[in-house]
Amino acid sequence: MSSSGSLAFSVEEYRRRLCMVQEVMRARRLDWAILDEPETMGWVSGYAVGENLWRACLVPVVGDPFLLIRKLDVAPARAKTWLKDIVAFSDWEEPVSVLAAALRSRGLPGRIGIDFQSHSFTRQRQGLLEHALPESSFCNLERAVWDARRCKSDEEIEHLRVAASLLDRAVLKVADAIGPDASQRDVAAVAAAEYYRLGFDDGFVGYVTSGSDWDCLHSSMNDEPMGDGALVHIELLPKLKGYSVRIMRSMVMGRANEDQKSTFATLCALQDEQFRVMRPGTVAADVDAIVRQGVLSAGLRPDYDNITGYTLGFSAPSSQRVSDLYRSFVPTARWRLEKGMVFHMYTSARGLAVSETVLVTDSGAERLTRTPRKIFETGVRS
Repeated sequence: MSSSGSLAFSVEEYRRRLCMVQEVMRARRLDWAILDEPETMGWVSGYAVGENLWRACLVPVVGDPFLLIRKLDVAPARAKTWLKDIVAFSDWEEPVSVLAAALRSRGLPGRIGIDFQSHSFTRQRQGLLEHALPESSFCNLERAVWDARRCKSDEEIEHLRVAASLLDRAVLKVADAIGPDASQRDVAAVAAAEYYRLGFDDGFVGYVTSGSDWDCLHSSMNDEPMGDGALVHIELLPKLKGYSVRIMRSMVMGRANEDQKSTFATLCALQDEQFRVMRPGTVAADVDAIVRQGVLSAGLRPDYDNITGYTLGFSAPSSQRVSDLYRSFVPTARWRLEKGMVFHMYTSARGLAVSETVLVTDSGAERLTRTPRKIFETGVRS
């Protein structure tokens, strides 16, 4: 097992998470839970890995979990997990069969919970599990473990504060690297190098693209010089020990014109109003409406088809998800904000975008990212 000094969080923090999962299990009368999505597996165990072969964290309703992973992954797992019990299989073994034997050795499996929405829980895998454990019944966890992750602990919040402060440094470095002769790839390389220098994890840098409207935010990277007069979208998405912080800013090659300044100021003002009302008990749709309706009323966009914010927190190193949209700010969102929730709040119009990593507090949203809210301009530094 890893020493406590090498863990991302304290053992007490991981046990807090385990207790939350076991509370869900008791409410559903489950004996075991299979967490096979990297997001939930890593949140409970401290270790997550991509699905070259099936892997999972197995949680009993009483006692400590165990990991089911490839033998190849045991050493890196021990460096990151607080769990002592690891069940490993050779690459030619069927993981489900190994899991069934491991569960039987720990007592009759009984009722087993698994999230039927998990990308890892295929119909074929369900059939294999039912065949291997005919005496067990499988119950849908739905998104209960995802829901348990919604509010961040004091340790998580402090970790995100550190990550956000590092991100502020990274975005200024990236802005300095942008110029008419630089390509998107050149700037992304600067961002990647800064991530490594600051201690962020391996992974996707984010987006450095140029465009003229809101739907250019996720454009593909190219190798062409950006050119004079280009409007550049900067969206950085680093992770620190698995936890994602995010920011968006815009940059003009040259000086911003009055229309661009006015548009950006309106976006920031609307988002600031969002932040003021982001208190515990506020309905998410009401928060969303401030930006969505405000942008439309100002005539900055003809329509507003994307969300205005989504959850941040643990983000697995290998997953089908770039963003955690389990809780998103959309017109139909009836869930209520709670103290300790952390979100990436963003808005965009006319090629300009602004976003922050924010924490819900009793007095509104606290910005964890503190980069100046301005349009960056080449040759202009304040």
